[in-house]
Amino acid sequence: MNVPDWHPTSPLYAGNAAYLEQFGDDALTPWLNQPLPGAAAGSDAAQVAVLRLINAYRYLGVRQADLDPLRRFEPPPTPELDPAHYGLTEADLTREFETGSLFGVERTTLADILQRLNNAYCGHVGVEYMHITDVARKRWLQERIESAQGRFGVSIDLKKQLLKRLTDAETLEKFLHTRHVGQKRFSLEGGESLIPLLDQVIARCARHGAKEIVMGMAHRGRINVLANIMGCSLESLYEEPLNGYPDSPLSGDVKYHKGFSSDIATPYGPVHLALAFNPSHLEIVHPVVRGSVRARQDRRGDVLGYEVVPVILHGDAALSGQGVVMESLNMSQTRGFRNGGAIHIVINNQIGFTTSDPRDVRSTLYCTDVAKMVEAPVLHVNGDDPEAVAFAVQTAVDFRYTFHKNCFIDLVCYRRHGHNEQDEPLATQPLMYRRIQAHPSTRVLYAQRLVDESVLSQSQVDDLVDVCRERLEHGESLSSPILSDFKATYGMDWGRFKHGDPGEVPTAISASRLDFLGERITTLQHEIELHSRVQKVLDDRRRMRAGELPVDWGYAENLAYASLLDVGYNVRVSGQDSARGTFFHRHAVWHDQKRERRQSGVYVPLEHIHGRQGDFTIIDSLLSEEAVLAFEYGYATADPDTLVVWEAQFGDFANGAQVVIDQFITSGEAKWGRLCGLTLMLPHGLEGQGPEHSSARLERYLQLCAQENIQVCVPTLPAQMFHLLRRQLVRPVRKPLVIMSPKSLLRHPAATSSLADLSSGSFLPVIDDPRAPRDAKRVVACSGRVWFDLEAARAARGLDEVALVRVEQLYPFPETAFRAVLAAYPQAGTFVWAQEEPMNQGAWYQTLHHLNHCAPGGHRFHYAGRPAAAAPASGYVSRHRAELEALLNDALENPCEA
Repeated sequence: MNVPDWHPTSPLYAGNAAYLEQFGDDALTPWLNQPLPGAAAGSDAAQVAVLRLINAYRYLGVRQADLDPLRRFEPPPTPELDPAHYGLTEADLTREFETGSLFGVERTTLADILQRLNNAYCGHVGVEYMHITDVARKRWLQERIESAQGRFGVSIDLKKQLLKRLTDAETLEKFLHTRHVGQKRFSLEGGESLIPLLDQVIARCARHGAKEIVMGMAHRGRINVLANIMGCSLESLYEEPLNGYPDSPLSGDVKYHKGFSSDIATPYGPVHLALAFNPSHLEIVHPVVRGSVRARQDRRGDVLGYEVVPVILHGDAALSGQGVVMESLNMSQTRGFRNGGAIHIVINNQIGFTTSDPRDVRSTLYCTDVAKMVEAPVLHVNGDDPEAVAFAVQTAVDFRYTFHKNCFIDLVCYRRHGHNEQDEPLATQPLMYRRIQAHPSTRVLYAQRLVDESVLSQSQVDDLVDVCRERLEHGESLSSPILSDFKATYGMDWGRFKHGDPGEVPTAISASRLDFLGERITTLQHEIELHSRVQKVLDDRRRMRAGELPVDWGYAENLAYASLLDVGYNVRVSGQDSARGTFFHRHAVWHDQKRERRQSGVYVPLEHIHGRQGDFTIIDSLLSEEAVLAFEYGYATADPDTLVVWEAQFGDFANGAQVVIDQFITSGEAKWGRLCGLTLMLPHGLEGQGPEHSSARLERYLQLCAQENIQVCVPTLPAQMFHLLRRQLVRPVRKPLVIMSPKSLLRHPAATSSLADLSSGSFLPVIDDPRAPRDAKRVVACSGRVWFDLEAARAARGLDEVALVRVEQLYPFPETAFRAVLAAYPQAGTFVWAQEEPMNQGAWYQTLHHLNHCAPGGHRFHYAGRPAAAAPASGYVSRHRAELEALLNDALENPCEA
């Protein structure tokens, strides 16, 4: 039989590559991965050995790659890359073998195969991708890497551009070092290749059609990126933090937290760049960027992410150390949060503050191993080889656009100075820093390379430095041309909210429109069979629309959303179990009980108001608080015309997102001037269920209140929730809204409203007692569900001389409205603040000064509530009831201490 006759039918034929790769995968399982004795004895055995060797390079070649510019460590022993491990001998080097799925050649000698594998996988780019289960993605990457053979085909023009950008990066750092001696800037020195890297990312994305790129990064190299990529002037970076703006209400922030946006020119058209503001909490900006990108993509209808791209920069220690990275990656491919993939860039300077020993930094081989959880390829690249960096960029961006998945570039570099410019790294890292002190900069190395290749002369290299220095001396930008007159088609006008009136506005809608909206959200456009309990909810809502039942919380909330969608606003709600509602009250999504496929049999009434309505999105989010809330913050800061709501399953779940609340939501406007209309719904109430899930930690939010930065409200009626949600978009201001939302009140027979309450009036920051006489002797003020306990006790005890006043907005405290209500009781001599939370929690300490400021005739408010406690609530029902009884006695009857 001739070779051509049996070749296609052989199990070793290249067409069976998928099978052979699986065979190779099995070969890397330790208990199978044994040397093949006597492989040369039979041609088939030797052929199998060669295919296993090829596959081993795809898995493990990265371990032998030349990635560390400092070359501090020898590559780890990798016997799987030795032909002898598979029983192959020196005599086999000249034999020809089938290469299987190795790109570039179908059959060649073993020596040539080894050379090709070393060129592809063991040079200045090391690739990890064999953890990907999708064959098409693996094949694509194999072709890119194996066909390149470590020769990156960089044009003369690109070589010159790479050196120019390296020169810009290095010269800027030296300029700042001499001009601003001793000032913290978190230098990029040692990682200057980041600037040409980002330059190439922008150009490559623009080539694919990108119109906007949103970036997030920490402090390391941020000033260099701001100046050299974003086009931010050095004057604004250095003068603003020093002198500030005396007339500005903003507190400001340090220069290495600064965000910026600009429109730059590329060969493929204008691109809008945005660098997100960032606190010193590492990696938290990652989900913020994703949220901002999603808002921009939604605005453009950019479903696959062709036009708006997230570029997220990480530090090596933070990437492997911070849990929000895992949360964000886990979120990245889910329906409500995906962006079409992100470009991840790791500034891997091989040190985390002062910790550089991998044994102390992480429990994995590479800082990027977390990427494998979402099957993202990782391109490790030596930062001293700008051409390898450019190849990694082209591969990563093209992969992202081809498959709409995440891709990581691990830029292996070093940190020339300490953690900051005032730090002495030799004190703790003498070995590492002796190497760094003796190591030439990337610019010097690459310039010499281009001189050796006759691409440039030494005088031309020196001219680049001189021109760059001269431009810096004259305050000129080193970035791509900035398009100051460019007007983006999809930009948002935030100016209309800068000086808006925060006063109360009419939020009612006409009875006829309310009826129309009620009809739309209680009508099925196609027949589905609902669960009996859901059908009961729908039937009740139809009766509410007809006025036969009072309006409950779920109906009022859905009507609020419908009324906003009706006039073109968008609504986005996310949280764990938000579509149904934790307490089975919202039911914004209806499920057909007879459906046979997950993708069918789902009906969302709020998507069917009319053809010109706004977009409605409701998401049952992954079980994450920190990343999801940060995402929604990012979304809300990019779109003022969308009501963005994040609902905690229980209020204390927000504890896991405290960084987002402290560093962004409550202080972002004061630090950075970033407006945000994000709404938080935090179910709150002490209802005898123990210390967990009782308190949303109201006191924490009130402690964060100042300068009218946020709103904190505790609505007790469905109509109040209706008007509150509408107010969030109808008012010409954008402030975060924190709602202590109800739990048991959702089904309390007294916590209902009428249709007339929705078709008239507005949100009431203070609700007066509708039944108390004007000659009441005692006024009890409170917030939240405790009002209903007080009302029931007052009625049962016949205490007609006690007035119960609800404060529905705790911040900004409604002093004018509250003072007016108190003045309506001129006979009152006792004023009490009642709360269900312990004394050291709840509103008492944070609101007392407001209460006393409003009390008439020099009176002061007295406390009625649980004593101070370490835990939010008791886990014993008997104690809970006794505490409540004592609270009611103190509030309604007991004498108050002077």
